[in-house]
Amino acid sequence: MELSSKAIGEVVHPTAAFYQTPSEPEAGSGSGAVAGYDPAPSWDGSLLNPKNRIDSLDFPDKPLWRVDGCAGLGTQYYVIPLFLERVPPIRMDVFVSDDQPSLVREQLDLHKAFHTKDSVRLPRLAIARHIVRILQIWTEKAFPSLEAFESFYRSVPFGSRLVLENMSLDTHRVRVQVGLNHNLELKLLPLSRLTYFWGSDFPFPEVVDFFDLHVVRVLHDSVCLVLIRDQLYIFKALTSGAKYLYHELRTLCTLEPHDNIIARPIHIVTKKCNFGTKRAVAGFTTFYHSKGTLRDVLPLLRANGQLRREDQLKWSIQLARALEHLKSRSETYYPDLRLDNIVLSEQSDIIMIDFEQRGVWCEFAAPEVNAIEYVRLLATDENVPEHVGEKYKKLLERLVPSFESLEDERYSNPEFGFNLPWIALSAVEQEAAEVYMLGRVLWCIFEGVSGPQKAAVWQSYRWESDLEFPEYRRTPPAIRKLIDDCTNGRRGTLSNAIARRHSQLVLTSKDVDEQTAEDVKKAARSFWSTEIEVAEQFLDLRESQRLTGERNENFYGRPSLKQVLEALEAFRDSTL
Repeated sequence: MELSSKAIGEVVHPTAAFYQTPSEPEAGSGSGAVAGYDPAPSWDGSLLNPKNRIDSLDFPDKPLWRVDGCAGLGTQYYVIPLFLERVPPIRMDVFVSDDQPSLVREQLDLHKAFHTKDSVRLPRLAIARHIVRILQIWTEKAFPSLEAFESFYRSVPFGSRLVLENMSLDTHRVRVQVGLNHNLELKLLPLSRLTYFWGSDFPFPEVVDFFDLHVVRVLHDSVCLVLIRDQLYIFKALTSGAKYLYHELRTLCTLEPHDNIIARPIHIVTKKCNFGTKRAVAGFTTFYHSKGTLRDVLPLLRANGQLRREDQLKWSIQLARALEHLKSRSETYYPDLRLDNIVLSEQSDIIMIDFEQRGVWCEFAAPEVNAIEYVRLLATDENVPEHVGEKYKKLLERLVPSFESLEDERYSNPEFGFNLPWIALSAVEQEAAEVYMLGRVLWCIFEGVSGPQKAAVWQSYRWESDLEFPEYRRTPPAIRKLIDDCTNGRRGTLSNAIARRHSQLVLTSKDVDEQTAEDVKKAARSFWSTEIEVAEQFLDLRESQRLTGERNENFYGRPSLKQVLEALEAFRDSTL
């Protein structure tokens, strides 16, 4: 089954439990076929027909644009105009619908772009090269001069879009439509409003103007590397909505400092909005750590025989200390613990980043967090049957009575952020869930891999893991025992039944040639039905224990953060 955004609801999310089988079989759903692919196409649809092939994927002699990365499951591409002397962080990304004919999807590598995000591999894909050629033609035709384009670029609202319509293998036939994102700027708040929320004595950083920033590279859908007065910084901003950004800004400005936690923001970045006189907070800057994330560092060090035990222990202890600090000194929770959110300083010490508090997907999250997250997804997804959605909305209301107000796109200054599963947990339960995530990260550190799955659906890595958690090859026995204790209560994941093989979703129990797309959907439906049932049973037991006063908040008997730290330090002292 080919990867596409449609596969999320049908296979990857718990909504798959309620997927309705079509009355008619899918095209190409016969044995061994990919959904939507005709194994015996006519000449009009054949790749042998010259009209069905891209004329060229060569870059122009002097390309006007560059593609830096991808998000949105292969539908959103970060692009930079190369011909501007200074590029403000407008974040006018390119959007491409993945609802394309199979011929177009195959020729443009859209199935690969679904999981390929990084700036090293993505520009090699056909879709990235196609976008550069399309934007070259559009820029030269739509604007009388490059200076006219610069005036246009600086005038559009922050987070506007370039939408490629009528996608074609012929670059001259593709229409580029500009989507002006006035709605985002309307939701951005001025400093005066944030001061009203946070108090007149709030420690705001220095304020700089949006157009004083020059983008060097787009690193992520929310992060750019920028120059301000010839100094490199990270610029954090969200085009998907500002509420998480403001929550992170408040959190970072009020956290008690720690050597292994990102320092407070350096600048507040404000932009004058197109309507009225509002000068809104568009983002903030932080220090740039050039060594990258543990996700990329670990497998590279391991492959080169440079992953040292002393570094593994140092990073593990630093991480445990930082988490314990957040719990004991700052009294907050950290639901985003994964290798992508751990960078290395110039001294090769770990730095925890990303305090939006949105959370991680189930490959890292504790089962008690997943139980509530499944309820949230089923309660808020428009594609589940109405009676199903109503059932889970009632359950979610019991867990988080204010959930509807927190789901609103506007910032409302909630004390504990917007993460419904974590808000539903007590402080003790939150710590137990953090310990679970810490166990997963420790496994990655000691095994030297990018993530706990061999081939994650959402994202592929330059160095894919050859292990699936909790397989062990390199971890010392004492640390294995600690990881097992930290991850008490773990359940099998979807990857045990359905895996990504290159750019396809396939059953692990059958040969690829003996399965269909419908087989994959059926297996997903069975898996998620079981997981939802287990989640409901856990939540029912949790509620009944609460009513009788017998609730064990550390339900799975995991160690505390302090105990994990002590165990790591004891192992270090006994071995080094």
